[in-house]
Amino acid sequence: MTTEQHVTYCRICEALCGVVATVEDGRLVKLRPDDDNPLSRGRACPKGIAMADVQNDPDWVLTPLRRRPDGGFDDVSWDTALTEIARRLRRVVDQHGGGAVGHYLGNPAAFGYATSLWHGLFMKRLNSPHMYSPGSQDINSRFVASKLLYGAISQLPFPDLPRTDFLLMLGANPLVSHASALRSPRIRDDLAGIVARGGRVVVIDPRRTETARSYEHLAVRPDGDAWLLLSMLNVVFEEGLTDDVAVARQATGVARLRAAAAEFPPERTMERTGVAAGVVRGLARDFASARSASAYGRTGACLGRHATLVCFLLDALSVVTGNLDRPGGTLFARGVVPLEEFGERAGALRYDEVRSRVGGHPDVMGTFPATVMAEEITTAGPGQLRALISTAGNPVLSVPNGRALAAALPTLDLFVAMDLYVNETNRHADYVLPATTFLERPDMQWGFAAASPTVYMQSTEAVVAPYGQAREEWRVYDDIARLMGVSLLAQGPLARLNSIFMLFDRIGPARLTPRRIFELLLRLGPYGDRFGLRRGGLNARRLRARPHGVVLAEHAPTGLLQEIVQHPDKRVHLAPNEILAEIGQVGDRHPDDAAFPLLMIGLRELRSHNSWMHNSETLMRGAPPRRHRARINPTDAADAGLVDGGQVRIVSPSGTIETEVLVTDEVGPGTIAVPHGWGHDGGWTRANAAGGANVNDLTSSRSDDLERLAGMSVLNGVAVRLEKVVVAETDRAVS
Repeated sequence: MTTEQHVTYCRICEALCGVVATVEDGRLVKLRPDDDNPLSRGRACPKGIAMADVQNDPDWVLTPLRRRPDGGFDDVSWDTALTEIARRLRRVVDQHGGGAVGHYLGNPAAFGYATSLWHGLFMKRLNSPHMYSPGSQDINSRFVASKLLYGAISQLPFPDLPRTDFLLMLGANPLVSHASALRSPRIRDDLAGIVARGGRVVVIDPRRTETARSYEHLAVRPDGDAWLLLSMLNVVFEEGLTDDVAVARQATGVARLRAAAAEFPPERTMERTGVAAGVVRGLARDFASARSASAYGRTGACLGRHATLVCFLLDALSVVTGNLDRPGGTLFARGVVPLEEFGERAGALRYDEVRSRVGGHPDVMGTFPATVMAEEITTAGPGQLRALISTAGNPVLSVPNGRALAAALPTLDLFVAMDLYVNETNRHADYVLPATTFLERPDMQWGFAAASPTVYMQSTEAVVAPYGQAREEWRVYDDIARLMGVSLLAQGPLARLNSIFMLFDRIGPARLTPRRIFELLLRLGPYGDRFGLRRGGLNARRLRARPHGVVLAEHAPTGLLQEIVQHPDKRVHLAPNEILAEIGQVGDRHPDDAAFPLLMIGLRELRSHNSWMHNSETLMRGAPPRRHRARINPTDAADAGLVDGGQVRIVSPSGTIETEVLVTDEVGPGTIAVPHGWGHDGGWTRANAAGGANVNDLTSSRSDDLERLAGMSVLNGVAVRLEKVVVAETDRAVS
């Protein structure tokens, strides 16, 4: 038996922790944290280690599958599958145009360079607007806020954790999530370091999360974030706590923002926020007077009725207190591989240039709200969605009213999925094509990795060959396009990039691949060797020689505003019309309904990851086994006649679910918290047996109920009521 150790890194979330893979005779045996990774330094979360379960899961799809008339699947060869898919897709395009083809790109693809790049080329060549992603259930509001503030939609400003004296976190639970939209693989140490040097960490959240328990917790009513931040700005302006020199140098529109915030003194917003006026005033003063401070928000900040406004106000608070683009404050993200920078300058990363056919929602970097997919399939007329490709996605579980989507998918002329499992979505597909795990492909860090207080870079080779007949997704797009007679590199920016590549490639003309593109961009980037013009700069060879990665700068650079901001005046815009209009409408859609007196929020769990890791034995084992449970305050539980471990029926205006009760004071009266990603009935044995309910059945898919500026699904602050589930004696005996 041959045993090998391969250095690589996890690609489940933004932390990108270093791991070491033990491989015996070509099979993965285990994963462990990489002690020599200079950023994660021997730390990795349970989900990353549990990827060994995924890699060796007997439920994993390892051959192409084709649907039978009875709804089951048969194995089929790649040649047959690709030929049939290309023929059927060509028929749809010829009859209805490329605009009849849609694509859903799931969360896992965001952390690898190849899939996200090549799927965009494929859809661009078809000239289709039907592109969807989990962004409308996660982060698109953050992107739109950046577009309005900086003119740079891909920009993800982040807190300078190693140097800040005051970290304000809203709707984030990084001790569980590992800090999303922020690269900090040792986030526990980073937060503890702030307090150890005399600083403060304040967590604003309706729930006393794992992070809130460790630091200062300010409980806010669900979806009360916009009122709270406007009140903090009100205090900063009214009490003269602004850094006028920094604001004059960096921003425009401050007078209009001041006038808008004047309508929200803390005394007026107490009812909506649940926070006493004196507490809000003290928090605003302390933030503004700290030597350095940063306001950071994540999923909880992105999923309410005013999500884009909340993300905008978090940055505005840093701007007006002089904490933008300075050590210890909120920093700009600049990629080592500058793909987003190239996209921004080429005008390829857009917002609200086109509107969705259903609902009239603005596009966000070319994508529309995934919630409208079902209606796009079922609504007849020009541009009707008739064929769909899904990659690493499970929207039936991740979008509101997934049942409507599940009912619509079988009516498509063609549905193709590339994935690891037969899940709740692609069980309706005509073809399920086996994709590679991140352990079976080379990669280079990019994208979210730029939002890092320490500038760092790592690349990796595949640690095992693809199991079975699994193929990298980008190659599948390439093959389908070729069989359809379509060239993915015939036009656009990458065609020009291909010309540059040909010029500098010493081995002569060669096919442009995702890897070659990223290696070229690495050399052209801020730390690259510029093809030998910068001595000691990075190139692919030097990066491969450092398998544990390389620290390029201990601290992220500052003074980047002129480089990053894409508005023509090179200033941060604090009062765009869209934001002022949203401030003027704060509260006009608040769910005050006596029939639904409680407000529901979402919940992340340490040993879960969205909808695709409940089949892992490592994550699901324990005594008692892990199960789905709604967190309910003792007062609300007593009022509804509920007991710990009993069953509850949760009812909203949009749907009903039943799940188990966990009575706890981690949520206050009037608030319940329910984990997402459960309720499986796909092709995975352990996940199906785990039971649970799909919390998104309680959320609305109506276009009028989506957040206005980014088309976000409203997953926090959902109005609900609780009902006791009476279990019959016969049912109890059976169970």
